[in-house]
Amino acid sequence: MGKGIQGQRIIIMGGTSGMGLASAQMLSAGGAEVVITGRDSAKLEEALRQLEGNASGECLDASSPEAVTTFYERQGAFDHLIISVSGAKGAGNFRELALDDLRGGFEAKFWPQLTAAQLSLNTISANGSITFITAISARSVSPGTSGLAAINAALEAMVPNLALELAPLRVNAVSPGVVNTAWWNWLPAEQREAAFSGYADNTPVGRVGAPDDIAKAIAYLVDNTFVTGTVLEVDGGLRLK
Repeated sequence: MGKGIQGQRIIIMGGTSGMGLASAQMLSAGGAEVVITGRDSAKLEEALRQLEGNASGECLDASSPEAVTTFYERQGAFDHLIISVSGAKGAGNFRELALDDLRGGFEAKFWPQLTAAQLSLNTISANGSITFITAISARSVSPGTSGLAAINAALEAMVPNLALELAPLRVNAVSPGVVNTAWWNWLPAEQREAAFSGYADNTPVGRVGAPDDIAKAIAYLVDNTFVTGTVLEVDGGLRLK
């Protein structure tokens, strides 16, 4: 990571755990002023204790346009937006998939990410960037992931169009593979470890991802002013299998 982020002001929606928190740690250590958000005040306080440098945070429900609007008004001008808001609904074999669960998946990820991006446009720097966090399910093929594919592919399809429409503001996305984060906590620990082992065996690099793997990609997209309209796959080659 270069020196371009030093003194830059970066907002990370969903920055209290996992990939969002790892990005906050990396960017604040690199000299950026980082503001993280999350819905859980206890997780927010714990995350802030792990950050060095100039870091602050606010409790925020990113699914509420009113709350997001007032948040941006309080924050004022800033340079970069990273949107790591997500949910765990939408997976399952299509024959049995409850469409209300899929709708909940869109409500937890697709709409909050778009809300955060659109409402930022009055205060984000025209020479800054927006980075969406999607998932490799948008482009890999695996039974039981059609709902997740729909959510993430919908976001990814917008990236190149937004990059042209909002230029010179840069718009990109990081598309992670299987990463060991709290997203997987819906599985009991034994099943989770078995799932990670299976994914590792089917991934060319031989392991699942860590939050830092994704944070490095996010930091690259924030820092490199010559990259826009790009969906950066960071999946260990999982999509190739």
